[in-house]
Amino acid sequence: MEFKDYYKLLGVSRDASQDTIKKAYRKLARKYHPDVSKEADAEERFKEINEAYEVLGDAGKRRAYDDLGSNWKSGQDFRPPPGWEDIFGGVRAGGGRRATAGVGDAEGDFSDFFETLFGGGFHRAGGRRPGGGFQARGADQNARIEITLEQAAHGGVMSVQLGNGRRLQVKIPPGVTEGQRIRLAGQGGPGAGGGPGGDLYLEVSIRPHARYRLEGRDVHMDLPVTPWEAALGATVNVPTLEGRVELKIPPGSQSGRRLRLKGRGLAGRPAGDQYVTLQIVTPPADTEQARAFYERMKKDLPFEPREHLK
Repeated sequence: MEFKDYYKLLGVSRDASQDTIKKAYRKLARKYHPDVSKEADAEERFKEINEAYEVLGDAGKRRAYDDLGSNWKSGQDFRPPPGWEDIFGGVRAGGGRRATAGVGDAEGDFSDFFETLFGGGFHRAGGRRPGGGFQARGADQNARIEITLEQAAHGGVMSVQLGNGRRLQVKIPPGVTEGQRIRLAGQGGPGAGGGPGGDLYLEVSIRPHARYRLEGRDVHMDLPVTPWEAALGATVNVPTLEGRVELKIPPGSQSGRRLRLKGRGLAGRPAGDQYVTLQIVTPPADTEQARAFYERMKKDLPFEPREHLK
């Protein structure tokens, strides 16, 4: 039987902390879980990773494993040293029931190396589980959902179909932003050996809107105004995500001036704002009367907008 280097299987050093080992295990378990991995040897790698964490994730079993010392190397023929069985209070090599590592709907035994050292029937949390068998939490999974800006603002419930054909009803919280993740507990990959399912994380993508631009929680829009509204000042109705409101345009405003409607963006702590950028629209000179009006303006209001360029 070959010695298995569990540290090498998890890609950690022999002096790695328990937290480092746990993080390495979770990363590899997500990568090689047969329900999500496209690797040809995913199922076998997943079993090896679980076996390694079964030992290194438990402080007592890790100490016993480390007692083998540095004389053993991965791939070498292994026979337990004399007195090894006494470390476990009489658990003999190969004794007891074999522990099974469930992978989705398939199951596979731990290696002979594990059985020789630890016997059977352990589960990942440490100790023996009634009836034997290995348990592992399912892998977390990720997906994207696309919603409208109105859904982001007001929230609601939408039906989402996943790649595996499952359809879920997802609650969208009011004020969700671009790139935010919604966690659905237990809706990820199935657990092994009856273990709990992983979580499903839905990354939110907000569709472009015909009127608004979204930056974080702030909403931006362009507002067309007439030359006289900009010059003289005016109060105009402006659309927002929560309905129309009145906006005061200060006298002497120019195109590009930005006005703020506080708290009219996406909900949150703090709530976003709505920014309105003025765009002066000149009436067309497409009639004789309109042209005469512009001629009078030219005569009565001498104005050189390019003075600063001279």
